[in-house]
Amino acid sequence: MKNSFFKQLKRRNRTEVKSHIPFRLNFLFFIVFVLFLSLVIRLAYLQIIHLDFFEDKVKWGQKNIVENNAPRGMIYDASGQVLVGNRSKPAVIYTKKAGMTAQEILDVSRQLTQILAIKAEDLSERDLKDYWLADEDNLAEARKRLTEKEKVNDKGALISAADEYQLLTEKVTPEEIQFDEEELKVASVFKRINGAYALTPVIIKNEDVTPEEIAQIGESVAEIPGISTGMDWDREYPQGDALRSILGTVSSEKTGLPQEEAEEYLKKGYARNDRVGLSYLEKQYEPVLRGTKSKSEVTINQQNEIEKQEEITEGKKGQNVKLTIDIEFQKQVADIVRRNYQQLIYNGKARYSDGAYAVVLNPQTGDVLAMVGLSHDPETQELTDDTLGTINKAFVPGSVIKGATVMAGFEQNILPQNDVMIDEPLRFGEGAGDVKSSLFNQYGRVPLNTVDALTVSSNVYMMKIVLKMMGVEYHPGMNLPERTDVYDTLRGTFKEYGLGDKTGIDLPGESTGLAPTDFYDEKGNLKPGKMGNLLDLSFGNYDTYTPMQLAQYVATIANDGVRVAPRVVDGVYDNNESGGLGEPVEVKETKVMNEVKAKEHISVVQEGFYNVVNGTDYRRTGRALQGGKYVISAKTGTAETPIPNPDNPNDVIRLVNSSMVAYAPQENPELAVSVIIPHIQDESDALHAVMTKEIFNAYYDYKH
Repeated sequence: MKNSFFKQLKRRNRTEVKSHIPFRLNFLFFIVFVLFLSLVIRLAYLQIIHLDFFEDKVKWGQKNIVENNAPRGMIYDASGQVLVGNRSKPAVIYTKKAGMTAQEILDVSRQLTQILAIKAEDLSERDLKDYWLADEDNLAEARKRLTEKEKVNDKGALISAADEYQLLTEKVTPEEIQFDEEELKVASVFKRINGAYALTPVIIKNEDVTPEEIAQIGESVAEIPGISTGMDWDREYPQGDALRSILGTVSSEKTGLPQEEAEEYLKKGYARNDRVGLSYLEKQYEPVLRGTKSKSEVTINQQNEIEKQEEITEGKKGQNVKLTIDIEFQKQVADIVRRNYQQLIYNGKARYSDGAYAVVLNPQTGDVLAMVGLSHDPETQELTDDTLGTINKAFVPGSVIKGATVMAGFEQNILPQNDVMIDEPLRFGEGAGDVKSSLFNQYGRVPLNTVDALTVSSNVYMMKIVLKMMGVEYHPGMNLPERTDVYDTLRGTFKEYGLGDKTGIDLPGESTGLAPTDFYDEKGNLKPGKMGNLLDLSFGNYDTYTPMQLAQYVATIANDGVRVAPRVVDGVYDNNESGGLGEPVEVKETKVMNEVKAKEHISVVQEGFYNVVNGTDYRRTGRALQGGKYVISAKTGTAETPIPNPDNPNDVIRLVNSSMVAYAPQENPELAVSVIIPHIQDESDALHAVMTKEIFNAYYDYKH
């Protein structure tokens, strides 16, 4: 009975399951039908109703952002005159389409050389091989030269396309890359286009583009898609060669990024053919001088042809740099230096001379008001600009640095205020050199205080300061103690004034001069004469300094012991509505390098420098600076610099470096000046003083 019940229940359940299956299948078929119907409707929507719209979408499917260069910022002088500007010029430009084959680039290059007067460039062997391989027939021929072994790598797999191409270049023979002038012109254009990024404009020609060529390009747009005319620019220098060496240079579109710095520039968003500053101010202020590129949206079709180009971000000219130097005053100083130096040449006293240098600073702000370098070729007598020599050429200056030696004595507490010492010829024992004396007193005994010692330029007073720094007092025939540490002590004070130290000028490549430290031989023995050289250092006849260092030194004295960094850049300025000099973006602040340690004694040096020119002692050395438009304080310098006689190897030619440092006025000084004329035969003409006085007078006229 029980079993019969369960059997009936199972039969009933089977019947119910069977009755549900047709329903479920029908429901599933219905869902599939609805989905297919939706798909058909959607396809009809795409292919019939909006056919034109989606055809355009396919046709104009790929969009790219392309950047175009903007004009570079300009460099102005202190008065707003243009020192470095941009000269626009017509250019022929080609925009390389995406996916261009080498053969296509070759064809375009041939077309362009038929309508443009192209100059053949200097092409490397690899450039010529790339050009030869661009021809499909040549490429096929080169491939035939590959062996089966060369086509696979060590694992038996086919080599990469890059590896294959490298092998193909090796299969090109020297004879196959011997091209005539016309082929070299095509190869030059090919190199330019081939090296460009897709959709990036590349200049084909920007020199001497004629109106006829511009017209030809206009007529060829349909035949050569991507070709156009536009404007390019060159740096121009309205003031000629004035300050050219510190202004720097800019790469061309052809050379682009310098190879050794390319990776860094690429990380910053530059393209390989972008123009960048290569040296000095152009390089140092590259981030502000470079313009902001314009951005265009370029749409290309399935044939990789440009269908539409629309500017989406406007480009912006770079910001401007304004200098502290007024070009008119700079030219006056340059004329003063050149004219007086030519007088030395005329007088026969510059036969072995390197040239002449002058620097003018504002001692309170560090503004460089003028920097002039004149290089002289003794063989040809030719004079050339050497402005950079004011910061990278160093000379033995002579007595101009005696103010720093006096301050070293004060700093070491060995020189009571205006201490009196005897100027007399100094005779030392073995190893100190010849008798050492002052120029004005080679035989007698003259008592001098500190101010007097500066006024008459006493070498002996300075040497006795150093003897005290060694811990000894002078007596005839004495041997100098082995105190090479005093070199460091004395030079340490000198550095407080910028002598032997970086001045902090805002230009690269500054020299610190030469400060020899080879005191000992390989056995550790003190070399003969080294302690005597320390005495020479005390009056400026050993270490070398640049004209800029000498200017900073005297500026520090003028500025009551506060050393400020020289600066040639006043600030960064925006553009006005017409693209000229606009409002300041960043004005450079005065940079204080340090204050000297014995600052309370600086007035002694200032008084000594004042008396060099304006004192009553008949032996004073700066009388030639009197009678100008400023009351000048100064220190003269003469350093003996003998050179080997080219006509007699056993003889020397006795030459001198003639120098001058000066500032004015005594109170609230406006300018500090250094002048040095190296390797002249004598300074009887006192042209270093003439130059200095004329510079002060010129500045007075400039200011008033």
